[in-house]
Amino acid sequence: MPTWHYSYKVRDESKIAKAVQMDIPVSIKDMREVAAVIRGMKLSEAKELLQRVIDKKEAIPIKRYKGKQSHRRGLAGKWKWPIGRYPVKAAKYLLRLLEHVEANAENKGLDKDKLVIKYIAAHKGMTLKRWMPRAFGRATPKYRRMSNVEVIVEEVGEK
Repeated sequence: MPTWHYSYKVRDESKIAKAVQMDIPVSIKDMREVAAVIRGMKLSEAKELLQRVIDKKEAIPIKRYKGKQSHRRGLAGKWKWPIGRYPVKAAKYLLRLLEHVEANAENKGLDKDKLVIKYIAAHKGMTLKRWMPRAFGRATPKYRRMSNVEVIVEEVGEK
C-alpha cells in the first residue's frame, strides 16, 4: 500500500489543523483555480465565497487555463482580472473539505473565528480510463480525471 504525506511541513502542530480529500471527481484545472483564490483567506470568508460561487453570484478568476474563456462583469473590479467562471462542483467539494478542517480545529480546541488558510494545494489524482464504443467497430477513450486536495489552517492572533 502506498504511503501519503502532507506536502507542507509544520513545526508547531498545536496551532494548526489539517484535512485532506483524495479522489475528488473534479478536474484538476478547476480545483487549482478555486484553491488559488481562497489561499490566505480567513476560513469564514472562504466558506462565504464558495457559497456565493455555488449560488452563481460571484465568479472565480481563471488565470492559468484561460483559453477562449468569457469575461465576467464585476471581476475586473474585485479581482482585477476580467476572465472568470463558476466552478460549482469544485466549490462544493472544497466547501465540504473546509467544514472538515474546521471540525478538526474545534476538536483540537482552536478558536474557529481566528483560523486562516495557511496552505492549500490541489494535486492531480488518478485517471480512470474507459472506452466508449463507436460505429464500425471503433472505440474512443473516455477519461475520468480526479483531484486530491490538502488544506492546513492556522490559528492567528489579533494584529
